[in-house]
Amino acid sequence: MDAKDLLKRVKEDHIKFISYQFTDINGAVKSLDGPADRLAECLDNGIWFDGSSIEGFTRIQESDMHLSVDADTYAVLPWSPEENKRARVLCDVYKPNGEPFEGDPRGRLKANLKKLKEERGWTLNIGPEPEFFLFLRNGPEHIHPVPYDVGSYFDFSPNDQALIVRTEIMSALKTMGLDIEVGHHEVALGQHEIDFRFDEALKTADNVQTFKSTVKAIAMRHGLIASFMPKPVFGINGSGMHCHQSISADGKNLFYDGSDPAHLSVLAYNFIAGQLRHAKAFSAVVAPSVNSYKRLVPGYEAPVYIGWAEVNRSALIRIPRVNHGNNNGVRIELRCPDPSANPYLAFNAMLAAGLHGIDQGLSCPKPLNNINVYELNETEREELGVEMLPGSLKEALDEFQKDTILQAAFGSTLTEKFIESRMAEWEAYRIHVSDWEVSRYLETL
Repeated sequence: MDAKDLLKRVKEDHIKFISYQFTDINGAVKSLDGPADRLAECLDNGIWFDGSSIEGFTRIQESDMHLSVDADTYAVLPWSPEENKRARVLCDVYKPNGEPFEGDPRGRLKANLKKLKEERGWTLNIGPEPEFFLFLRNGPEHIHPVPYDVGSYFDFSPNDQALIVRTEIMSALKTMGLDIEVGHHEVALGQHEIDFRFDEALKTADNVQTFKSTVKAIAMRHGLIASFMPKPVFGINGSGMHCHQSISADGKNLFYDGSDPAHLSVLAYNFIAGQLRHAKAFSAVVAPSVNSYKRLVPGYEAPVYIGWAEVNRSALIRIPRVNHGNNNGVRIELRCPDPSANPYLAFNAMLAAGLHGIDQGLSCPKPLNNINVYELNETEREELGVEMLPGSLKEALDEFQKDTILQAAFGSTLTEKFIESRMAEWEAYRIHVSDWEVSRYLETL
């Protein structure tokens, strides 16, 4: 869509206001809103803003930045009132001299994907599965979140209020351009999943941001809280964002090889090996909150052991089954990401790790087929060469700070700001006195 087409669409859709959106270092969607009749001016000149006010962006002495509209990301916000109908466009961030801002997560992924296409002719395709919880609003602090329903995995009831909310969410997502496949109840009370079709990595990262904003907006209309917190309730399953990945060229899936027992090409095996090699470091990116490591523990379907398998869901990477003849469906599924991740940073890290495996010709370890790694003791895991993911955000950050491959993919600005942001969260968490500590120690010590 060019500028002329965009202006025509805005007029036909009777849009009154435009939200110019971008993403900060932590994955939060930021927005500047303006009347639709100024869109033409914004398309020509960009939108100036104070970058020093955004997490992970510029310092106060170099704060002027501007947004450049990506017209192809236009979408009507279906929850906006008809009398003040709104639409959004996603934007890239630029410096005053017209150069792309190195600290823009979306811009960095966009640049690396462009390089992948220009230098190798490859396209990275990703299909995420973001899970979320629906909770009742039970007071301003929400200390003890209450699930909105009592369903479980794939449960169905025609009177299920959560099903009504989930259906409305899927309808809104379709109007915003997401190709919805299925939605269903997940394992835990109040937990849901809506899957949308895989796409090129930048479009998919945009879709993740759209997905999260839409889910929250529709939930709010029903008086609910939609949470993408990885582990909001102790003792039940947390929420993941499993990511299915493949690389294609000219419409051909380069991960497919019909002569291989698992139908995987050498390229695919190298890619898997690269992700396993860098798994400890990119955990800081794909599971970036202190709460992420409350989910990544044995016993709740979340992977903690670094290995791969064809069907084994206890492995970090698995190879999903596909219908016979569906060569383009062959892919690998990375199971440790969660929906608190910034998708632009997460996909960037996943790509860098996989490409390192390809470029170095790394060999895959043996698959963990027919082995429940959760049931192995430490000695048995060591004999198999199976290592564990970091046990905390701090451990993951320590690994990330040693990983030059991931840092090169991010660039110095994003690397610095990412580490700074995550260390600040860790320090705040480290010195906080929790309810658990008070309950356990106040009278016993």
